[in-house]
Amino acid sequence: MPRIRIRKYSWQLAPGHIRDIRRRVFIEEQGVPPELEWDATDDIADHYLAVLPDNTPVGVARLFGTLEETAHIGRMAILPEHRGQGIGEALLRQLMADAAGQFQEIRLSAQAHAVLFYQKSGFHLCSDAYQDAGIPHYDMRCLAPALAVAALADGDAPLVLERDERSWTFNDEPTMLALMDSLVGQARQRLWLYDRWLQHDLYDRFRFRELISALARRHRLSEVRLLIHDDTPLVKRRHQLVELLRRLPSKMELRLTHDDYPREEQPFLLVDRQGLLWRHDFDQPSGVAGFAHGGRAKLLAESYQRMWDAARPSLELRELPL
Repeated sequence: MPRIRIRKYSWQLAPGHIRDIRRRVFIEEQGVPPELEWDATDDIADHYLAVLPDNTPVGVARLFGTLEETAHIGRMAILPEHRGQGIGEALLRQLMADAAGQFQEIRLSAQAHAVLFYQKSGFHLCSDAYQDAGIPHYDMRCLAPALAVAALADGDAPLVLERDERSWTFNDEPTMLALMDSLVGQARQRLWLYDRWLQHDLYDRFRFRELISALARRHRLSEVRLLIHDDTPLVKRRHQLVELLRRLPSKMELRLTHDDYPREEQPFLLVDRQGLLWRHDFDQPSGVAGFAHGGRAKLLAESYQRMWDAARPSLELRELPL
């Protein structure tokens, strides 16, 4: 890959090279109408220009944030004669590094042909295909940008379900929650959760609720199982997952473990067939997460199914008013 420098500008001070590259790539090459290419977001975004050592401009992108602690990457373009040399990857990772210190999530809209390119840097799909300016696109996101950026030096596709073979160890709650959300956000059909109870600091969070809701509504075969020891805290205090559970009873179910049936001594979460997050004990935020750990996930799923079959529904939660 050629050595490049990446410079950042406001729109008001951006050199003409940024407009020229976007015009060449999006308007002339891809046929995007000019009225769609230039928008009000340019005024609030940071604009990045990648240049070669001799100051030849070769690529651009923009980055802006929203009040929802989300950063958005867009208008990323590399001139045709400089593609395939790693310039786009270097530019993307610079934007991710800049965003990771300020935002908990990064989103972008990827052209269909570029999905694998973004997955290599830790983004996963979060929408079906749609048309934008007549070009097929997918929404993608990274729910733990700081973790992704730190891991990119060790290989591709960090935090991507079924592609990232790393074992992610964690010893603090923020890291654990970032890994948990990254797993749940990629679930296509199955989420099985086992814990002593649905602790408010772990599971009674808006983002977690929205990820669960999206999974439950995504497909007619979606399945969310919550298996816990004790429902007393949930009866005494409102919980976002319990409210969601009672609104989507055909997609979500909660059961209580049988006191006389053997049960696991460590909590865990399973996502589809390869994702897992396992904690050393119920009271500590330490353990391991995996995004392509099919063998271990299968063993935990077998144990979960046995506990689930012996469990009973919560009559107390069923009787709570909506």
